[in-house]
Amino acid sequence: MNTASHDTPLNRHEAETIVIEAVDAGRLERIPAGRLAANLTAPDVLETVLEGARESKRRGKGDLVSYSRNIFLPLTNLCRDRCAYCTFAKQPDSPDAKTYTLDEVREAVDGGMRAGCAEALMCLGDKPERAYKSHREWLAERGMTKTSELLVQACEQTFAQGMFPHTNAGILSSEEMADLRRSNASMGLMLESTSPRLRAKGGAHYVAPDKDPAVRIRMHEEAGELKIPFTSGLLLGIGEDEQDRVETLFTIADLAERYGHIQEVIVQPFHPKDDTPMRGIEPLTDAEVAGWVAMARLILGPQMNVQAPPNLAPDALEWLLRSGLNDWGGVSPVTIDFINPEAPWPKLVELRRRTEAAGQRLVERLPIYPDYLLDRPEFLEPAVREAALERVAETGFVKSQSVEAA
Repeated sequence: MNTASHDTPLNRHEAETIVIEAVDAGRLERIPAGRLAANLTAPDVLETVLEGARESKRRGKGDLVSYSRNIFLPLTNLCRDRCAYCTFAKQPDSPDAKTYTLDEVREAVDGGMRAGCAEALMCLGDKPERAYKSHREWLAERGMTKTSELLVQACEQTFAQGMFPHTNAGILSSEEMADLRRSNASMGLMLESTSPRLRAKGGAHYVAPDKDPAVRIRMHEEAGELKIPFTSGLLLGIGEDEQDRVETLFTIADLAERYGHIQEVIVQPFHPKDDTPMRGIEPLTDAEVAGWVAMARLILGPQMNVQAPPNLAPDALEWLLRSGLNDWGGVSPVTIDFINPEAPWPKLVELRRRTEAAGQRLVERLPIYPDYLLDRPEFLEPAVREAALERVAETGFVKSQSVEAA
């Protein structure tokens, strides 16, 4: 990548020229993206990027901003990785260690359905059976050898109960994803960053083999080969620099172009947590987060679904609504965000109020976006698609239901 021009300051006129060309072309190119990224903290450049991203979103998505009413189901918080920012992963001897039985999954799904939730976010640690004998024994007692077998059963049971699973389970094999595809409306894996420095000693992913960029890119490719509607994303502030973020976004854009399966991209800020090696890291400002959501929109184009979690920037929703996002992601009236338990979900009525105050319109979706559900039947198992079509209006969004009590 040619970085010679990245350090050159941009004035507002130069930034406007780059952004206008990108909006009209439908995509920001790599070298000008690098220049904008290097100057994004300059107020004039930031404002120009935000304005361009909002126009790009308007052209592709109109005034809609969607969300998915879900339950967060952490099937197990055992994990073989040790990310330097994570409090989700527990040791087997921790009093907070937890692996759900199928009966507990059923109970959680029943509670979610009573609250009108359509999505069950299946989130779990990477391959704990490879690290912990006690977990292998727990699985063996139930006739299983791998956590992915429990996951498949939990998803099939959840779908049979009437809720749509969305699996984010770390690295899965192609065979495991094919098994999950039968009951999942979509799956996901945050790419996080393509920077190899994060795997070096002292880096955020030093003791996390499943965070190797090449491994994560390969799973994205295999999901594309299987035609799985897929969520990817960028994690901000874990040791990467501006050009790393640009490179990560272009990697996602390339995967989306090659396979057509990237249905949404999350731009998520890192939240420092006590009792982690990265507790002292300064997080990005709200303006920087909004700027990188806008960069994602300009790089990924007007048709991509760009998401930013509202609970991770609760004071910046107005910033984010100017940044070109068109989705708030999963918002639960039932469960906490187990990855970021310190960050409560906004009430849906408040999320609607603030979205509408910004001139946007809040709509509810399933964990499969309307364009995939309505126009791309090859991306869903027939039984899953048939069940999803019964839950949506002609637009592909969920039939209207009240947010007042949620």
